[in-house]
Amino acid sequence: MRKSILTLLVATVLISCNSSVDMEIKTSKDAIGYEVQDDGTKVPLYGGDMSNIAVLESYIKAHNDRDLETIKSLNGDKDFKVYGPDGKVIEGSEAHIEFLANWFEEASPKWVTNYLIENELTNNKGELRQWVTSGHEVTLTIDGEDVKFGQVIDARISDGKVQMFYVTQRVLAADELE
Repeated sequence: MRKSILTLLVATVLISCNSSVDMEIKTSKDAIGYEVQDDGTKVPLYGGDMSNIAVLESYIKAHNDRDLETIKSLNGDKDFKVYGPDGKVIEGSEAHIEFLANWFEEASPKWVTNYLIENELTNNKGELRQWVTSGHEVTLTIDGEDVKFGQVIDARISDGKVQMFYVTQRVLAADELE
């Protein structure tokens, strides 16, 4: 009897070790969340066009490379806007480039990307809005010392260009730096 139970147990273990799990990427339009519109209605968010992630990756790389021409070429042509972490709003691509030129000199920012998530929605006006939310570790030089921040950027991408983005950041805790 013991031998039968042992044989059954070994067979079960061997069969489970040889089984493979097929992982498939869902491409259906299942909602992944929602956005609350100004009137309080909830509009579904869906996973969106992954090419928008490549746009933001190029944008961040251009920032790390201090490539103002590439940044300018990826900024939206009309109504470009940045909402900074300190409440500052930058309107227009030229103002953004001027801000960056000074900031690059003063703070020498460097981004390390941790994640990028693309999502999209059609708002109550019937307009498609495509967003990339990304998380980064950013190092800034402040008063000669490197300070590391956690940063989340929500960037609206349209026609292969960054139209606007919000930046939220916080100083990283000591245990996050290990």
